[in-house]
Amino acid sequence: MEKSLQIVITGASGFVAKNLRKYLSENNVHLISISRKNFKSFKNETKIISKNYDQKSLLPKIKNSDALIHLVGIGKQSVKTDYESINFRLTQKIVNLSKKAKIKKIIYTSGLGASSDTSLGYFISKFKAEQSIIDSKINYAIFRPSYIVGKNDLFTRYLKKSIKKNKIIVPGSGKYFIQPIFINDVTKLIFQSIVDKKFNNKIIDLVGPEIISFEKYIQLFLQKKKTKLCYMNIEKAYHLAITDSKFDYGVDDLNILVGNFVGDYKKLKNLSKMDFQSVKELLKTGALF
Repeated sequence: MEKSLQIVITGASGFVAKNLRKYLSENNVHLISISRKNFKSFKNETKIISKNYDQKSLLPKIKNSDALIHLVGIGKQSVKTDYESINFRLTQKIVNLSKKAKIKKIIYTSGLGASSDTSLGYFISKFKAEQSIIDSKINYAIFRPSYIVGKNDLFTRYLKKSIKKNKIIVPGSGKYFIQPIFINDVTKLIFQSIVDKKFNNKIIDLVGPEIISFEKYIQLFLQKKKTKLCYMNIEKAYHLAITDSKFDYGVDDLNILVGNFVGDYKKLKNLSKMDFQSVKELLKTGALF
């Protein structure tokens, strides 16, 4: 009888992790899931609550696992949490832990826009995290995601909340592009990247088949609901993002939108041989609502 895979997941309480853990659990993968917050566990899962990912306590529990999927990250800074400490330094810590635990492979979700040429703090931290994984000499697959969408992702939650208020703020023209990918495709891809050697030591854009404007995405999400789109001058949006922590968009949310980041879908399609879900079709059917 073939031995089941043992996979470690960090950031286990997040949106991607919840969906991924459910999918892997249903595929009889033994999970060791770690989070700073409490979370509900699935079958075949060992739950670990760890405030600081302490090496001493984690090492014996994750030793010789087939892969570690690192999903911890932040997209907005504060006095208490900054990109350098969470996106980069914590990744370094996880890489060192993986080496000592003799983990066979690291899967990492970076960001679409991470590169050696970026000047954006968010993407700099993600690029540095990528480099720490590459330098470790552990087998890796690094994904650079666009918007990952599903029933309970952050953007969908924001839109649902805004519909109740009958007002959705659209910074600037809303004509900038995104390339969303459906969460179910993401979970299948990550699983495939663990078991398929084709993904070894590759950096791959994690993007859907359609490039769509931010404005059009919102319109499709709304269907025929008469929610008001409030177009806000981009300078005003940046001013509020800088001065008001409760504003709907952070500075880097705006930077990423205005940056028009799109990726190489053909490469992803050719590598995975998967059929990807049309996000436009999902929006039209109301499946994400």
